[in-house]
Amino acid sequence: MNAIETIKINEVEYARADSVKEQPAGNRAIIVVDRGWIFAGDVTRENGRIKLGRALHVFKWESVGFAGIIENTKKADLRHIADVDIPEGAEIFCVPVHESWGL
Repeated sequence: MNAIETIKINEVEYARADSVKEQPAGNRAIIVVDRGWIFAGDVTRENGRIKLGRALHVFKWESVGFAGIIENTKKADLRHIADVDIPEGAEIFCVPVHESWGL
């Protein structure tokens, strides 16, 4: 892993803006669950459940890997679906995305 190079001026450390990746705001995420299902939505976690509002089913994608659809949804087949309610134990991993991802 590459460390970000910084410069110190008047006891304050600065990093190049293009070396710092902006973290997504909000609670929208892509969630991969068991059996290969992939959903995206506004995430709420409560009582052992993962609830997704403004939900999408990531049905398929072409010519880009999973990381490619996170950056650019043009190659993905995203399908709007009703809100999703997933058992917490079914989650494989979760990737935070921009609050309007896929919409």
